[in-house]
Amino acid sequence: MRPRAGDLLRIDGRASVQFAGERALTVRVVAVCPRPTYAGWVWLTGYVLDRRGQAVARREVFVQLAGLRRAAGGPAGGTGRATARRR
Repeated sequence: MRPRAGDLLRIDGRASVQFAGERALTVRVVAVCPRPTYAGWVWLTGYVLDRRGQAVARREVFVQLAGLRRAAGGPAGGTGRATARRR
């Protein structure tokens, strides 16, 4: 899987051992670094989401592409933003 900005991903121990178990993250991707890294790895920038889907921290993570999974709870490529109504 090749992530893109807007993707909602579950990053766990399959993507990197540092995110195994309770350290797993749900991340809304905002950028994918275009610079080459080790084969099969990529730097992602995104917002960590809490259980309510609210952004709680901006993170940069180095992960294996083969271990990335789409997170349940939202369409891939969505913005995750709430829109305010104009009066």
